[in-house]
Amino acid sequence: MASGQEVRRAVYVQPQPQKAPGDLIRKQDDPRITVRLMSTTGPDNSRVYVSLSKQRAYLINTTTDEIVIDSPISSGKSGHTTPKGSYVIKQKDRDHRSSIYGDFVDRSGRTVRRGVSTKIDSAPSGTSYVGASMKWFMRLSNEGVGMHTGFLPGYAASHGCVRMPEQIAQMFYERVRVGTPAVVAD
Repeated sequence: MASGQEVRRAVYVQPQPQKAPGDLIRKQDDPRITVRLMSTTGPDNSRVYVSLSKQRAYLINTTTDEIVIDSPISSGKSGHTTPKGSYVIKQKDRDHRSSIYGDFVDRSGRTVRRGVSTKIDSAPSGTSYVGASMKWFMRLSNEGVGMHTGFLPGYAASHGCVRMPEQIAQMFYERVRVGTPAVVAD
């Protein structure tokens, strides 16, 4: 290089995505949730990634490899940890009810005992079992682990499932199909 010549470095500036009508960048009612829906994100080009250490779930567009939904979750607590691994969505059920956790109710529909486990609790005389609601259920394992609507206290607190805010669980549900890949990692 001749003396006095400047070395110029190329500076790459990341283009900013254009906001399309209907795109939502940050949920107003919960700043922990980011949604960037692309009209092309659907059951045929989605995958799910769950981070247990971050307590977050991501819906990823496989065509662009972009995160389109980033949401807080509540995974399995100690003794009921959410199993790590590679899965596919095995079942979808809008109004799923747990076959293990729920309540014992009497003939009038009044709750007699709340928060029971069919594995360890016996139904009092005159009652029947009603499984806990697991709306927008997406089954990950044959052992009953799935993703669904549920309470998010800010830490791992479920019996192994991945709980999500209701609106986000519905958005995931609508954008995955039976067979969609899902990874649960640390």
